[in-house]
This record gives sequence, structure tokens and C-alpha cells, in this order.
Amino acid sequence: MYRLPLLAKAFVSCLLMTAMNAGAQEVNGFDAVEAKIRTLVPNATTIAVSETPIEGVLQVQINSDIVYVTADGKYLLQGQIMDIDTKDNITDQAKSGIRLSLLTDVKLEEQITFSPAEPKYDLLVFTDIDCGYCRKLHNQIEGYNEQGIAIHYMAFPRAGIGSDSYDKFVSVWCSDDKKEALTLAKNGTDPIPLKCPNPIADQYELGREVGVTGTPALVTSDGTLIPGYMPPEQLRARLESLEAGAE
Repeated sequence: MYRLPLLAKAFVSCLLMTAMNAGAQEVNGFDAVEAKIRTLVPNATTIAVSETPIEGVLQVQINSDIVYVTADGKYLLQGQIMDIDTKDNITDQAKSGIRLSLLTDVKLEEQITFSPAEPKYDLLVFTDIDCGYCRKLHNQIEGYNEQGIAIHYMAFPRAGIGSDSYDKFVSVWCSDDKKEALTLAKNGTDPIPLKCPNPIADQYELGREVGVTGTPALVTSDGTLIPGYMPPEQLRARLESLEAGAE
């Protein structure tokens, strides 16, 4: 797992969100904690309880999110845990693992890829055709490739399924030359409206699951999420820093 660099919020930002049945008997064991969490989110698909470095505080994965619960099951905490000495963001490391599991089955043929011959780094990039910074990133695609970075685009039309941006992405996907159609669309030329079987809606929903809230959103090979645009040279430096931290 790559070590994250020091964040501006280098502190434990666990905010008390709710007290869970303060008068209840003390809870013992992970199963009991899971049972109490399920009273709050009865429809959750996944609830997984594990230890944290903090005595008396447990980590709980609820679907693709991470929260914390006191070991007695009395209080729910939401926020990030960071090890100040090592600069490790414990919460984001856990989320990186979740992202990797969600992205395991993503097929290369369902991505629109711009890559150098021998890439040093491969990034999944959730992108929106009409997003200004997405267009800025794509206009520098040769620069990223020169830095040894392969860009594998996934669709994330921010306005949602059925929006104009969504329809444009469908048309791009249905084009004979997807790379050329995407480049033209990002340069402001609306693609010829086309319909065909496509992964656009699935990719949008997947992006939401992995925590994408804006575009571009870059996901590294270890599941680290890098939100927002970054110039080619700075992105290469960031990736090298993450790689060095993992050693």
C-alpha cells in the first residue's frame, strides 16, 4: 500500500455523529457491533468490522464507506484517522482497498485508453466530457504519455444518467474511433448522436461507489484516489512520491 503524503488535515478528525442507544447494555465482540450498526443501516449490503490502532475504537466498512465505532457499540464516529508520526492516513488506506476490490473486474476493453508504448504508471480517470478541467487534462494527454503515464478513461457524466453529457459519452462510445470521438467532444464538437450497447451508466454508478464526487478523478493502481486536475510533471512527481512511500 502506498503511503499518502502529509495532508493539510494532519489530525484525527473523528466527529461524533450520533449516539447509538446510550442506555443499552455493553456490546462484546465484532458480531455484536455489526448487529448494532445494522439497526442503523438495515439495507446495507456489506458490513465488516475490524480493529484500528486506537484502543477501544473499531473500524466498520458499510458498503464502500468507512466509519468508526467505540468497542462497546455506543458511539459512531465519522471522519479520518491519521498516524501523525508516520503520516499514514489510516482511513484512506482502508478506502483504497475498497476501491481496488470494486475495480477488480473492470475490463480494459471498456476503457478509452491513451498510453505510451511502455507506461510506468497506469491511471483510471473518471471523466466528464463537458468538465473544464477534464478538457484541460485531455488537451495535455501527450504530456502525460511523455511522462510515462497511461490514461484509461472511465465515464462519469456529472449531471447523471440521461443528461446531455451522458448522451454525448454514449455517442462517443458508439463511434467507430472512440479516441478520436472523445478528443473531438472534449474540444467542444458535439458527437453525432449514436446509440449502441455501452458501459456508460455502469461506469457512472461505479464511480459513485468508489467515492468520485467531481471530475477528473484519478485512481492509481493501488486504489489511491487523486481528485482533480494536475499537470503532467506534477502528476508524475506525485506518483513517484506515492511509490517511494510504499517501499
